[in-house]
Amino acid sequence: MALEDAKTQVDQAFTRQSLRGLSHENAFGGAVSFLRRRYSKDLSGVDLAVTGVPFDQAVTHRTGPRFGPRALREASTLQPYDPPYGWGYDPLSTLSVVDYGDLAFDYAKTAAFPGALTEHIRGILAAGAGSITLGGDHFITLPILRAYAEKFGPLSVIHFDAHSDLWQDDDPDRIDHGTFMYKAVREGLVDVSRSLQIGIRTECDDYLGMPYIDARTVHEKGATWVVEQAKSAVGDHPVYITFDIDALDPAFAPGTGTPVWGGLASWQAAAILRDLAGINLIGGDVVEVSPPFDPTGATAVAGAHVAMELIALYGWTRR
Repeated sequence: MALEDAKTQVDQAFTRQSLRGLSHENAFGGAVSFLRRRYSKDLSGVDLAVTGVPFDQAVTHRTGPRFGPRALREASTLQPYDPPYGWGYDPLSTLSVVDYGDLAFDYAKTAAFPGALTEHIRGILAAGAGSITLGGDHFITLPILRAYAEKFGPLSVIHFDAHSDLWQDDDPDRIDHGTFMYKAVREGLVDVSRSLQIGIRTECDDYLGMPYIDARTVHEKGATWVVEQAKSAVGDHPVYITFDIDALDPAFAPGTGTPVWGGLASWQAAAILRDLAGINLIGGDVVEVSPPFDPTGATAVAGAHVAMELIALYGWTRR
């Protein structure tokens, strides 16, 4: 069946009729959308909108994540042939998923960017859909959380990262990917008593009460233990997952702006994400994929798999 479909399926980003189902379009051809979903701004009947935010003007070191959404879409063309391994169900046939395209913004008016992104996500949520966002640097999570907290109240956040992003920053006009979590906590968007950071391996002076599991502890105690801690922390509270690709060791994800050695292996991230099945996931993002620093494309492949796992997590409680 797959071979027959491959002979006829092409440009499913525009031609697919159903919002559900696998795709067997040749991975190396056709118009590129995330997981070969249909590009659409119509959210009628949509469960989940995948959207790109090509913004990297908040980085502290190497630029490049503005090209992340494009690279993640291209890398994802290898995935929609089969259900994601290990889940026991097919989220692409269970959920109505669209590629909502990218956020439009004026790159020369950086100060207007946060409000534009919050409004973009607010529109998705108002339509009754959830969002999975392809970044972009990690600052983008702050405007996204503002939209989610408007609807759901203070959120549980599971934050995969090498950095806590809790650097002190009380200037509301600063746009910095290293301070997004500090501002999110200070603004009351995040319930730190029901949240967890995973993979941390850089210093932080003040975690503001945010629990964390550093990368060495993940290695020593294992994925199963980490999942137990995460599920205990978030309970049945609405959860947002933000996954900075530098949570992975640079051996697995060199294409990022601030790589730090000693990080998670791909298999550890996969095991943790899959075993989180059952949490009340309401949205998520993958950020800091910087294609210019990875000519192999391995970082984008890892990021596309993370996004697929987020979709599977979102669908698990909605089957």
